[in-house]
Amino acid sequence: MKYPSIVAFILSIVAVSCDEHTHIYEDREEVVLWMNTVGPYQNRQETYAYFSLPFCAGQKQSISHYHETLSEALQGVELEFSGYDIDYKDDVQTTTICMVELNEEKLKAFIYAAKNDYWYQMYIDGLPIWGKVGGYDEAAGKYYIFAHKHFEIGYNGKRIVDINLSTERKEILNIGSKIQFTYEVKWKPSPVKFEDRFDKYLDPNFFQHRIHWFSIFNSFMMVIFLVGLVSMILMRTLRKDYARYSKDEEMDDMERDLGDEYGWKQVHGDVFRSPSNTLLFSALIGAGYQLTSVVLCVIIFAIVGELYTERGSMLSTAIFVYAATSPINGYFGGSLYARLGGKVWIKQMLVSAFLIPVFICGTAFFINFIAIYYHASRAIPFGTMLAITCICIFVILPLTLIGTVVGRNLDGQPDYPCRVNAVPRPIPEKKWFMEPAVIILLGGVLPFGSIFIEMYFIFTSFWAYKIYYVYGFMLLVFLILMVVTVCVTIVCTYFLLNAEDYRWQWTSFLSAASTSIYVYIYSFYYFFFKTKMYGLFQTTFYFGYMALFSGALGIMCGTVGYIGTNVFVRKIYSNVKID
Repeated sequence: MKYPSIVAFILSIVAVSCDEHTHIYEDREEVVLWMNTVGPYQNRQETYAYFSLPFCAGQKQSISHYHETLSEALQGVELEFSGYDIDYKDDVQTTTICMVELNEEKLKAFIYAAKNDYWYQMYIDGLPIWGKVGGYDEAAGKYYIFAHKHFEIGYNGKRIVDINLSTERKEILNIGSKIQFTYEVKWKPSPVKFEDRFDKYLDPNFFQHRIHWFSIFNSFMMVIFLVGLVSMILMRTLRKDYARYSKDEEMDDMERDLGDEYGWKQVHGDVFRSPSNTLLFSALIGAGYQLTSVVLCVIIFAIVGELYTERGSMLSTAIFVYAATSPINGYFGGSLYARLGGKVWIKQMLVSAFLIPVFICGTAFFINFIAIYYHASRAIPFGTMLAITCICIFVILPLTLIGTVVGRNLDGQPDYPCRVNAVPRPIPEKKWFMEPAVIILLGGVLPFGSIFIEMYFIFTSFWAYKIYYVYGFMLLVFLILMVVTVCVTIVCTYFLLNAEDYRWQWTSFLSAASTSIYVYIYSFYYFFFKTKMYGLFQTTFYFGYMALFSGALGIMCGTVGYIGTNVFVRKIYSNVKID
């Protein structure tokens, strides 16, 4: 594999019970066929255990190894040994797996699977294989299933580089019928290099580079426009403001009282006043720092290590990086809370540490009840829940505590350029479009416009049978999103301050975070017009996890927007002479 050592280390740390796969076989060495899941083709996320249908296993009972990780359990991967006797480079002629007699229960199960276009997934040497359960025979007017599996495995030296499955021999489904399930294996040499064996699963026609470059070009032009707008309008306006305020400083008190003084300078005594709900605000900012770090790290690892080629490696990496970056959460959240004058720092640290895990686990726990009711493989086992809980308590919490203590001691003292008045200044009335609520809703439009094309590819890779592998484009789009978010939030904040409203902290965060609202609205469009999902389980699963995705994106954008706005606000008030 082309994994760098750091990615291999990540995967080895996260794995709960994972043997070593060298992907090297000697002649006649055991090759394991894993049965994974079965489910409707219209929704790859609704899956059930392969043997939930009345299939049967082969005669072989024991194997030399087993492979499953924490991330696989979270993703609904249920590897079960097929019982098929397969050895490296050893052809297997047509062999009977078992004989199944269809009673009423088994008949209904197979008919339901054939009627709903069920497909099953298997793995050999980490390579996925898909096969169709059955279909409808119009000539006979009845449903059928495929009873024979023909495996054609390509090898290059001592490595497996290609696998193809053909489902053959239609068996009409009738009550009392006896179906003989069989399989055969053919080995053939292949010129495919081991490093390139996963290329056949990628779809370059779907991820057309022209579309991505066009999307990035449009977004980049938006960045140039917004940066130019911020530089031109704000700096010219600020220069005029500075000139006017310098002139005001030369006036005597009488002239100043009679003068037409207004604008952002008038709130200098309140602009650095602590926002409401400082504990929640600092916890969100700390979590946003951490999430942004995780996304950047995982994207870079995916580019360098091609994580999409290994089952569950993307989620494993994300879990490890999230746990390892917990000090970032504690440092920035704890230091901000101290600067805002917060007193109950332990409570803030707990909220900051568990905000994202509780958000994710709460949603997953709700969906888990429905998955258990439907006997879906997406139901998270109790052991996996316990492992996640242990990671939160024994890894994330202590690291967040360390970060919080360091942050409070190194960066916990307020150093505002303006003194905060003892009595809050009354906020004057302003036009409706200058109200924080309106600014918040409008703030997410342009950031969403810079990413909505990439959202389609990401949604399709998760909810359909596409493997997302163009992480270089994702990195570019992510960076563009951050720049657009900062520019838009600065503009929104300047307008708010110019209306003599000093409540910029929450406004800057929420105006950037409102991007997630438009992403979630777009998910409704995608659900109804781009998928064929239906039913309680599919609907709940889709909108539940889309809420998690949108919420995480909102926290990241809100944090980045606040960071940029905070730098801007400190800069403009540090350059004004305050009496």
